[in-house]
Amino acid sequence: MTAPVRKLSISVPADVAEQLEREPNASAYITQAVRDRMRLDALDAELAHAGIQITERGVAEARARRAAVEAEWTSERRQGLRDRVRQHVQDEAGGGLQQQPAA
Repeated sequence: MTAPVRKLSISVPADVAEQLEREPNASAYITQAVRDRMRLDALDAELAHAGIQITERGVAEARARRAAVEAEWTSERRQGLRDRVRQHVQDEAGGGLQQQPAA
């Protein structure tokens, strides 16, 4: 059974319209974007209820800290971690027959 839908007419800036015109299913694209935003709004409300306020400054500081951490990681370190994770997943799927040395 399909959920009921409503047809809307909206106005968007040109750059958004261009993006939507490239999408094979603009309605699904918009629906997903709105639902993503609804989840973020719900998270903000939940955090506010717990006494945690999200501010632009706090977001900027968190992004800066993340960028600093990411800058410390070389491409070799990232690839090594990906390889270990991939091997772990394969080992788990195959019964864990091989063991990787600790990093």
